[in-house]
Amino acid sequence: MQENRNGNLGCNSDGRGTVCIDTMRVVDCCRDRDCFENVRVYLTAFGEDIISSTANVRTRDAKLIWAYVGVDEVAFNRGFYQITVKYYIKIDFEACLGIGRSQCFSGIAVLEKDVILYGGEGNVVSYSSSNDGGYCDIGTTASTNAPIATVETVEPVILGTKIVDCNCNIGCQNECCEIPANICCCIDGELNIVNNESNKLYVSVGVFSIVRLERKAQILVQANDYSIPDKECTAATNDDNPCALFNSMPFPSNQFTTIMTPQYDTKERNGGCGCNR
Repeated sequence: MQENRNGNLGCNSDGRGTVCIDTMRVVDCCRDRDCFENVRVYLTAFGEDIISSTANVRTRDAKLIWAYVGVDEVAFNRGFYQITVKYYIKIDFEACLGIGRSQCFSGIAVLEKDVILYGGEGNVVSYSSSNDGGYCDIGTTASTNAPIATVETVEPVILGTKIVDCNCNIGCQNECCEIPANICCCIDGELNIVNNESNKLYVSVGVFSIVRLERKAQILVQANDYSIPDKECTAATNDDNPCALFNSMPFPSNQFTTIMTPQYDTKERNGGCGCNR
């Protein structure tokens, strides 16, 4: 047993603060600036009645409420994977129905994009112990080291909004799609996703995103022992003097500063991958 504790098993501490950790390693990543033109907005019957009565519609707000991320192997290219991202965006609109009359309504837009990244090779299945069950039960959980895709994005930017008559070519395409029930619940009323003969609402959307492909990996890192912090916790409230905590906060000067000159990263302009090395 003593030999097992001190032997070199490939992932032991070397006595100099080096330890082995099991973590997710970024294999490949990219950044993207996507512009989705003429994306149909799915509306309820209430919203369709509004756009049939007006030609003046503006966008008030757009929120990304969910995103589907899928990973599939690329045929005949070992180690490469296709990442499919589908964004579900809730958009709030305001329409003019006459002089001094406006009406607000909402809809759902679905955006889809594909990215190909290198995710490495390997098909290892690992089994881990579980606290559930006894000796006669299965008591283990299985997992693979297949790559996992992660997408980071900010709120979408609406670049244009327009109402299209059903007789126009852009509105006569087969645009039916399935929207999950949890997405439809974000809108009051039932969404109409069929391609009917009524007018349709289209938007152009800009999305900034970063896509990463990660794999499980064992990495040697330098580590120090945990130390107890010297700083004591500060109470969140002060009943005796409610302004004391507020007065101790630093003034947020950066929130009042307007950057007039665009800031560029020279590494990014020179073909950097977006990862700090």
